[in-house]
Amino acid sequence: MRTGGLFLMHSLSSSSAASASLNLKEATNWWSDVNESPVWQDRIFHILAVLYAIVSVIAVIQLVRIQLRVPEYGWTTQKVFHFLNFLVNGVRALVFVFRRDAQNLQPEILQHILLDIPSLAFFTTYALLVLFWAEIYYQARAVSTDGLRPSFFTINAVVYVVQIVLWLVLWWKPVHVMIIISKMFFAGVSLFAALGFLLYGGRLFLMLQRFPVESKGRRKKLQEVGYVTTICFTCFLIRCIMMCFNAFDDAADLDVLDHPILNSIYYLLVEILPSSLVLFILRKLPPKRGITQYHQIQ
Repeated sequence: MRTGGLFLMHSLSSSSAASASLNLKEATNWWSDVNESPVWQDRIFHILAVLYAIVSVIAVIQLVRIQLRVPEYGWTTQKVFHFLNFLVNGVRALVFVFRRDAQNLQPEILQHILLDIPSLAFFTTYALLVLFWAEIYYQARAVSTDGLRPSFFTINAVVYVVQIVLWLVLWWKPVHVMIIISKMFFAGVSLFAALGFLLYGGRLFLMLQRFPVESKGRRKKLQEVGYVTTICFTCFLIRCIMMCFNAFDDAADLDVLDHPILNSIYYLLVEILPSSLVLFILRKLPPKRGITQYHQIQ
């Protein structure tokens, strides 16, 4: 009787293992079938294009609302931030609409430029948010902020110049090692942005925590800074990790047509979802003129 029970348990265990193996094989086949299907590739890329277009429209609507609210002000930090969001997401939408055509561009360096420029602009857009928080933090501590904006422009200029040099070298000598260096450079840029959010978002959050509990708007601003810091730090950290895999593992290559599922996961996590959440959190319109001085991202 005991032998029969052991045999039954062994049979059930073998059956479960076989079933799990079959399910894994089916899942793998499904992943491969979708990746290799031109129809599914186009569907996924077009879905990404629609999502980017929606975010772009939301950003430009918010920009128009701000302009109507305070037409007497020029290009404030808030307006520039929303305009750059509109631009980045709009360009990315167009890239995914014509993703198959972009893959056939010659020389090949044009493909890299077309796919990399929106990522660089995304970095600039959210570096602007770090700059704004750094200005608030140092102003609150009565420390001069004169060097912050020149530093912001210098850092962005260095990033763009280095990337342009890498593109030119890749064009002159299109070897695989240059592609790896280019991707690792952007992984480093993403890590730098993540640490910037952690540093200044964290500092501003801790500073707001020390404000009196009864301070007007303290709790809402505390939540705003906390949420945006967490979202942006996470998205740039994920981008850094994914770019490292992208550089060394062909299975994680994001610049090819036959990885649409990976593309959808990547761009949803590092651009579409973070941009949507940040635009929602920062949706508050600035106060009208005469209420308070306006130069901030409200």
